[in-house]
Amino acid sequence: MSKILIRGAKVLGGEPQDVLIDGESIAEVGQDLSAEGATVIEARGQVLLPGLVDLHTHLREPGREDSETVLTGTRAAASGGYTAVFAMANTFPVADTAGVVEQVYRLGQEAGYCDVQPIGAVTVGLEGKQLSELGAMHESAARVTVFSDDGKCVDDAVIMRRALEYVKAFGGVVAQHAQEPRLTEGAQMNEGVVSAELGLGGWPAVAEESIIARDVLLAEHVGSRVHICHLSTAGSVEIVRWAKSRGIDVTAEVTPHHLLLTDELVRSYNPVYKVNPPLRTEADVLALREALADGTIDIVATDHAPHPHEDKDCEWAAAAMGMVGLETALSVVQQTMVETGLLDWTGVAERMSFAPARIGSLAHHGRPVSAGEPANLTLVDTSYRGVVDPAAFASRSRNTPYEGRELPGRVTHTFLRGRATVVDGKLA
Repeated sequence: MSKILIRGAKVLGGEPQDVLIDGESIAEVGQDLSAEGATVIEARGQVLLPGLVDLHTHLREPGREDSETVLTGTRAAASGGYTAVFAMANTFPVADTAGVVEQVYRLGQEAGYCDVQPIGAVTVGLEGKQLSELGAMHESAARVTVFSDDGKCVDDAVIMRRALEYVKAFGGVVAQHAQEPRLTEGAQMNEGVVSAELGLGGWPAVAEESIIARDVLLAEHVGSRVHICHLSTAGSVEIVRWAKSRGIDVTAEVTPHHLLLTDELVRSYNPVYKVNPPLRTEADVLALREALADGTIDIVATDHAPHPHEDKDCEWAAAAMGMVGLETALSVVQQTMVETGLLDWTGVAERMSFAPARIGSLAHHGRPVSAGEPANLTLVDTSYRGVVDPAAFASRSRNTPYEGRELPGRVTHTFLRGRATVVDGKLA
């Protein structure tokens, strides 16, 4: 592999430095570097980050290739600056056996745009009744350490306890979709003033908060790790903050859309804003930003949920829940967290690379930008401003809530183990 010299990039937003990539690794970081025969990238003014890691991606393959495939999803990931994604288990068939997770893992290797780490289902068929082959999935070639029934809640307390006990044996983590099913029957949006005015079934905050409260107590009782998917309410923030103050081993994620958008958008009845958990209130959005800034919420995860045109271009009640997010995540974080002064770029690197890799036990990602480390890197033009055009997405689906909205920042280059997957903003 050839040498690549990145000149004058602000590493994690700091002082400009040169970074020399040789093969799969970073050879040197410093001032006025040179390397004979190296490809030179002039990056003055741009920010260099470790490759982003998404702990919550839906790649849809196997079974829903009309929405996304591992290839198109990882191309979208690379375009957004990601070098690794964790693929959720709600595929067809469900990723609840060693065979299915190995298939997804190998599809990721074949695609080559970013590393794909499968997430195993907690229960067989996501039905919440019987534990999946957790040990077999961990021992498989995919080495699964994160387990989730995302899309559904593990609402049975005994099953959840058993899962937490089981994964503790190999340092795994259960990632919970916190949604009490009885409290959300027929729910169409956040329960509040807007849902009352529109006459749409409400998804109350307590349906999320009650499950989080139960699960952090179960994790404490068992002495295991629990991760909260797509946390969305101010009350959930307070529960996680309390749990961490007690020393409970809990981590939590927030999506970019929950950092920016509110339930007021549902007044348009545009199903592009229909998502689970639903868009919440302005007060919730501000609480989530503060919690991400102070570390109560550990990471940003996209919950990239592609859907085909016909599943979104319909009446609100019939529409599928979910939004694509891999290609816009970093821009939304720049707007909501960096440009508001809540985080610097080192903080962004922690929440979008270092911490998700740590939570998911991904050894070769989320590493420092220093000599000897794997060359998984993302170069960002933070001065860029552009209008989101879904027609330009690498994802197979177009269900973005940001169409026509101006967002800051653009990924110009992504490197996976020293190989460029994105060059000058275009897929390599």
